[in-house]
Amino acid sequence: MIDYNYVSKTSLQFIFMDINLVALAHTVRKDTALEILRDISAKRLNLLKQMAGDPVPRLWCPPLTHYTEDIEIDQKRMAAHWNFMSPYVNSFLIPGSTGDAWEMEDNEINNLLNISLGLARDYNSKILVGVLKSDASATLQGISEWLSILKRKAAKDNAIEAMKSCGVCGFTICPPRGSEITQETMDKELKVVLELSIPIVLYQLPQVTENEMSSSLVTGLTDNYNNLILLKDSSGGDSVALEGDGSRLPFLLRGAEGNYAQWLKESGGPYHGLLLSTANCFPRELKEMIVHLESGRIEEAVNLSNNLSRVIEQVFAVVESIPEGNPFTNANKAMDHYMAYGKEARNTKPPMLHAGISLPEEVIFRVGNLLESSALIPDKGYMV
Repeated sequence: MIDYNYVSKTSLQFIFMDINLVALAHTVRKDTALEILRDISAKRLNLLKQMAGDPVPRLWCPPLTHYTEDIEIDQKRMAAHWNFMSPYVNSFLIPGSTGDAWEMEDNEINNLLNISLGLARDYNSKILVGVLKSDASATLQGISEWLSILKRKAAKDNAIEAMKSCGVCGFTICPPRGSEITQETMDKELKVVLELSIPIVLYQLPQVTENEMSSSLVTGLTDNYNNLILLKDSSGGDSVALEGDGSRLPFLLRGAEGNYAQWLKESGGPYHGLLLSTANCFPRELKEMIVHLESGRIEEAVNLSNNLSRVIEQVFAVVESIPEGNPFTNANKAMDHYMAYGKEARNTKPPMLHAGISLPEEVIFRVGNLLESSALIPDKGYMV
């Protein structure tokens, strides 16, 4: 059982941490796309581009899983949501925490991934398959099963070619779970998976795994495995990115919310990109922010980032007391309700959670007021 009180009280205090803009701004520069990636080894970058595309996407999303009242996956709603996101973000982690990865049984995950592979094909998107298990043995089994499925779908025997054919750019894994797990044990178990020689993404998620990979551990793995292509860090502490040697790390994606522009390289931050739950609701705004940064419009990017951060922090506070689900899912389902139904959202039944209940109407109304005060509710939603 996941302690989501730990998520809300321990992690979220970092998620919206105040960034010293003066310290970050002194290194601001107008980086080109090439310069942003200059610290990634050529072999790793070549594999990353082969799998994820060139240029490498800088905005990724763990999509929400939408349900009918019977808690079946709502395929019509899923397709409409992807249609809403796809002009701005087309690289997805499935399932991620926001998509109920930790609540789902294996058969539910398999169903979700099969639906998502079809959507990825329809919207020319890339998928990171989340194999989020508690130890290396279960992770290896999950990857093996999905490689077999992808090989059958693609009619290809080569694992990487089958992945590319299906739009899968890598497998996302966590370190073994448990507060007692040592760095040495993490290193040993992660190496077992990396020895598969397929593209792997490491996911720093102490809210669930109850531990953190050190910067030295990640650096050592990166030195020895060019198939370690990405690191997603949702810890909020960002120790790997802040303490590690950038020239010896993979492509870094920040998963914690808040101060988005300030954490990216153009603003002097350590991250190449973002993998955000809130890209479910604000894909256009987050993409626009990244474009501002790439064009040297740092002030505009920071202003947009700050406006989003303020509202999103308030929304997370509203959903904190909901006993079911998790804060990332609940906050984004509440906001997405308005993206889907626009001005009609308050008159539309609230979204269902995996637990079989809907979000409370009070939460929907309070979140709507927050979005409305910042002019973030569309006149017409993507489901209208």
